[in-house]
Amino acid sequence: MEKKYRVLAINPGSTSTKVGIYEGSEMLYEGTVRHSREELAEFTTIYAQKDMRLKLVESLIEENGFKASEMDAFVGRGGIIRPLKSGVYNIGEKLMDDLINLPSAQRHASMLGGVIAKAFGDQYGKPSFIVDPVTVDERDEIAKITGLPQIKRDCIFHCLNQKSVCRYHCRLNGLKYEDLNLVVAHMGGGISVAAHRKGVIVDVTDAISGEGPFTPERCGYIPAKQLADLIYSGKYSSDEVYKLISGKGGLMAHFNTNSALDVEKAAESGDEHAKMIYDAMGYNIAKACGQMATVLCGKVDAVILTGGLAYSKMLTDYITERVTRTVGRGAG
Repeated sequence: MEKKYRVLAINPGSTSTKVGIYEGSEMLYEGTVRHSREELAEFTTIYAQKDMRLKLVESLIEENGFKASEMDAFVGRGGIIRPLKSGVYNIGEKLMDDLINLPSAQRHASMLGGVIAKAFGDQYGKPSFIVDPVTVDERDEIAKITGLPQIKRDCIFHCLNQKSVCRYHCRLNGLKYEDLNLVVAHMGGGISVAAHRKGVIVDVTDAISGEGPFTPERCGYIPAKQLADLIYSGKYSSDEVYKLISGKGGLMAHFNTNSALDVEKAAESGDEHAKMIYDAMGYNIAKACGQMATVLCGKVDAVILTGGLAYSKMLTDYITERVTRTVGRGAG
């Protein structure tokens, strides 16, 4: 009988650390540790949170009848590392150096997935991996070019969830990911919209640098001259401008909250301004889906909406109506 390996999966986010324990393809346990902003404010860097999060993860699984020492392997969400192709990667010295020391690594808590997985693996003498990190780059070369030769489009996005939801869609419908053309919108605190051509992500909006739709925390596309005027107005430091692009843009800038649920409730209660801004976010997501459909020459088998905001019926209904009329496919 084939051995079923037991794996601890670790997915750190900006305010939580999610974990799952799997035996073969069966999920035995799923849990989440929440981190308050006050708790995280004690740490000067994201990497400095490693020991705190690791101990909380170990305590959580022990409280639910599992032990890290009993795992056959550890896998973490991949952070901002050097670009690579989609897949599973063993966490060796070079990868650890990227996760910890690249200047961009400290931009997102996803870097802690691989760092914590490696720490567990070293402690218990087991292998450690990352899967589909946020810097996967499978794009066509033409997709990287901008109107300035000094600037190429970045590629940081929700690859792990994008690929996972595509495979889930295929399992449900008896299809093969490698046979389909799909447009996928991951909608959370950050939003990335991608064109998947026969199992390869050939174009995608960067989820951090100011591309694509605005989000609960990010500004999305901004007219370049107006952004330049803002930068040189003298009203903002460079750090403040970066925060407006990623962290304090989008719904945060309009309402001083990154809670899409709060904005949706306000819209439902008759707040016309909240309704307009919330619809505008959906409008921009739908527009990005249409743009990615052109990357696939209009040959789109399905449009998939995923991420936390996909639970918003108000938002998904708005996007679905526009996508169905333009792409010719309903959003699922």
